[in-house]
Amino acid sequence: MKATYILNTQMTQRKMLALTVLLAAFSTTAMAENNTIDINAEQINNLGIQMGKLEAVNQQPLLTAPATVVIPSAHEYIVSASQAGLISRLHSSVGENVKKGALLAQINSPELLALQGRYLKTLSALNLAVVTHERDKKLLKEGVIASRREQETLSLYNAAVLDVNEAQQLLEIAGMTAIDINQLKATHQLNSALRVHAPISGTVIERMAVAGTRVDMLAPLYRIADLSELWLEISIPQERLSDINIGNQVVIENTSLNAKISLLGQSVNPDNQTVIARALIQADHTGIRPGQRVNIQIIQDSDSSLFKIPNTAIAQNEGKSFVFVRTPKGFSVNAIDIVGKQDSQSTVTGDFTGNEDIATQGAVALKANWLGLGGKE
Repeated sequence: MKATYILNTQMTQRKMLALTVLLAAFSTTAMAENNTIDINAEQINNLGIQMGKLEAVNQQPLLTAPATVVIPSAHEYIVSASQAGLISRLHSSVGENVKKGALLAQINSPELLALQGRYLKTLSALNLAVVTHERDKKLLKEGVIASRREQETLSLYNAAVLDVNEAQQLLEIAGMTAIDINQLKATHQLNSALRVHAPISGTVIERMAVAGTRVDMLAPLYRIADLSELWLEISIPQERLSDINIGNQVVIENTSLNAKISLLGQSVNPDNQTVIARALIQADHTGIRPGQRVNIQIIQDSDSSLFKIPNTAIAQNEGKSFVFVRTPKGFSVNAIDIVGKQDSQSTVTGDFTGNEDIATQGAVALKANWLGLGGKE
């Protein structure tokens, strides 16, 4: 008998608890459907609620993706040894800025001596061809020799000129400047010191050789880049490629830098099913470096009314997002759609004029009052 009484009591308590939960859910739903919160200025102050304005924007976030900072291919150079030899000195280190024509390295090259010797021999042959041709022109004019003889010496003179030009160009390819060649021509003194100069003004990105070692012809010594322009290579999922257009703006997260899409790739990476897009970083790019991995957000112009608000102004309920708009009697609860997020702010759409004041702090307290989960204090 006693056991039956206890069992009935427990069942009654369970029914009462279920009824209480049902009534609470009904009350919460009813208040949520009301979409208004009656609250005065003193209560707003006590809850620590802060107000702010909607910020109208005309750009819509499309995609967040990883990207790599790269150097444009036309701005990067490999400086090589034009002749084999022993590196006697390297003048620049990684990270240094160099001017075009600056001395980067010096190589002792026996091959350079051979090229200089050949150049001096061609000069001697040319001088002899000049004298011979001038003599035959004079003899032809006096009728002493036939014109064929003068034509032969002229041909030898032209061949000597070609030999000198070829030998001079080989010296230039080997790294000798016009000043060095003129000095060789004037002094006839051979010099095995091959000087390697910077082809552009830029920054030394990599040093590929060590002083005191022997290098072969065309062995790389330095990698130099002009960093005045940088690109972003962005990995875009191929199914989202149709949303991206040339000219879309790119924002680099945690920086104030912007870029613009300049190229969309035509092939898909089979490993991760992404397509490479290229973006040109605009204006100053201080703060990022080649090879750096960054996160970016691609945005585009929108014809819809978009607003930027702090994330703290947004309340979530049953999978939907809301903001609290100030009214004479308190607040109205307005539904929004979040179209993008960046740092501590979100871009949203909703039924707004743009002049509304919204609660930017204290949305949690307002949500509790709206759903009947707390007092108004």
